[in-house]
Amino acid sequence: MSTEPSFWAVLLWAVLGLGLVVYAITGGADLGAGLWSLLARGPRAEAQQRAVRTAIAPIWEANHVWLIFVIVLMFSAFSRAFGALATALHIPLALALVGIVFRGSAYAFRSYGIQSAAAGQRWERVFAWSSLITPLFLGMVLAGVASGEIRISQGVVTSGFFAGWTSPFAWAVGCFAVALFAMLSAAYLAAENTGELARDFTRRALTMQGIAAALAALTLALSARYAPLLYANLAHSAWTWPIQLLTAAFALASILLLLRGSTRAARYAAAAQVACVVVGFGLAMDRHFILPDMTLSRASTNPAIMPALATALGVGSLLLVPALVYLYRVFEK
Repeated sequence: MSTEPSFWAVLLWAVLGLGLVVYAITGGADLGAGLWSLLARGPRAEAQQRAVRTAIAPIWEANHVWLIFVIVLMFSAFSRAFGALATALHIPLALALVGIVFRGSAYAFRSYGIQSAAAGQRWERVFAWSSLITPLFLGMVLAGVASGEIRISQGVVTSGFFAGWTSPFAWAVGCFAVALFAMLSAAYLAAENTGELARDFTRRALTMQGIAAALAALTLALSARYAPLLYANLAHSAWTWPIQLLTAAFALASILLLLRGSTRAARYAAAAQVACVVVGFGLAMDRHFILPDMTLSRASTNPAIMPALATALGVGSLLLVPALVYLYRVFEK
């Protein structure tokens, strides 16, 4: 088997990355909104929770299309990697899916159910906690594939079911994902509201920028011990400093724009910041689905289907992308 991936494999790998970026800046913001529902306090607590529900109501289900897209594409094009990942990390993946199911159910019951105020608040708490569980465990999955602890021999996972995703590094990555999504959500909510509500969410976005920066530094420090291959890629690759500097530049731009009250522009800077983080992680994986054993060139059981799959994706995107853009514009304030 060739050690170099084909053009089609690299192309579909990039498309997978694009799907993850779009999911992070859309579905990630929806997930981050759960923290602000949970932390709603003071005389505007109900207004803050209502702002969260109003912001995500029109498109909250549509954003999960991107996660489904990533799963289906990976299963279709890189089935060997999909099988290894689903086997080794089935516990955090299942917990993340439980969070998605409970979150969606709680949102529907809270927003549209006929119930008492107390029952509504119970559903609000279920929505909030399940919104936190999902990015936490998705982050731990990413830490697991980067840890180097998941070992695969002849396509079979030989490490245990707790390898890679239970370390301090994995918890740090999970918390970083929660903080990053919460920052993004607060930036979006600041742009979509006015007056005191906008100022509430602006302060929260600024706070989460600081927390996310601290967790990013902690994650990098822990990676040296718990994910040495990832750390080596970060330390020695030529793109490391450019992508890190670009991430920092977007973060600084978002902070300055929020301080100036330019919340709509800050929203786009925050989204670009999150996109850079996802791209940086993908580059650090150095064309691996799971470090060190599941490379891009070994990930597919039937590479011959890749040209047809790429063509189908191109044709399908001509229908899907305009429809989603129209959906967002219809419900845009």
